[in-house]
Amino acid sequence: MKIIIIGLGNFGRSLALNLTDNGHEVFGVDQKMEKVDLLKDHIANVVCMDANNESAYKVLPIKQANLGIVAIGENEGASIVTTAILKKYKNLRIVSRSLSKIHDTILEAMGIIDVIHPEKDAAFRLTKQISFNYALDYFKIDRKYSIAEVFSPVSFNGKTVKSLKLTQQYSVSLITVIRDLKNPMSNKHNDTRKVIGLVTGDTTLQKGDILTLFGTNKSIMNFVKDKK
Repeated sequence: MKIIIIGLGNFGRSLALNLTDNGHEVFGVDQKMEKVDLLKDHIANVVCMDANNESAYKVLPIKQANLGIVAIGENEGASIVTTAILKKYKNLRIVSRSLSKIHDTILEAMGIIDVIHPEKDAAFRLTKQISFNYALDYFKIDRKYSIAEVFSPVSFNGKTVKSLKLTQQYSVSLITVIRDLKNPMSNKHNDTRKVIGLVTGDTTLQKGDILTLFGTNKSIMNFVKDKK
C-alpha cells in the first residue's frame, strides 16, 4: 500500500517506521527539516514541505496513494487545514489525528470517519495494564467491550476449553490461543510464539499459553482478578 504520513513527530515517525517494516511504501512529510533528517535513512521517501500549502502537494504521488494519515500533533489548525486539503483527493482514505473534542467535532463535520487519539488510547491501555497487571495487553473495542491477552492460569493446564465453561462462569469468550512452540533445547522465545488459530471445545490448554479473550470490561476485570 502507498501511504502518505503528514507530521513526523513521535507518533508519525513511529508509524512511518512500523508501516515501512511491514512492507508498505511510505511517504513521510513534515515542515521541520530536523524531523525529516531523522527518517531520511530509514524510509524510502521523506519530504520537507508545508502541508498547509496546497501547491506543495505536487511533489507527492498523492493521486496514486491509497491512504493519507494526518499525524500532526502540535498545531490543531494546521491539522484541520491539512485534512481539508487531503479531502479534495477522492482516491484517498483519510485517517486524521484529533487533538481535542472540538477537533473531533470538526473532523466529523468534514466527513472523516477514521479519527485517532494516540495519547488517549495509549493512556487507556496503560491504565488497564496497571490495573490488571495480569493482562499482557488490552484493546478497547468500544466503551463496553474489550479484547485482552492474559496468561492462561496454571489451573487451566491440561484442560479442554469446553470443560472450563468460560462463557458460563466468566462471561468471556476465548478467541484464540498464543502458544510457545520453541524447542526445549533452544534459548529463543519470541520467534516461536504462534497463534494456534480458531479454538474448539476440544482444544487443550498448555503451560505458558496466552489467552485472547473477548468480553465486557467488567467481565474481563473479574476474570483477571479471580485468576491472579
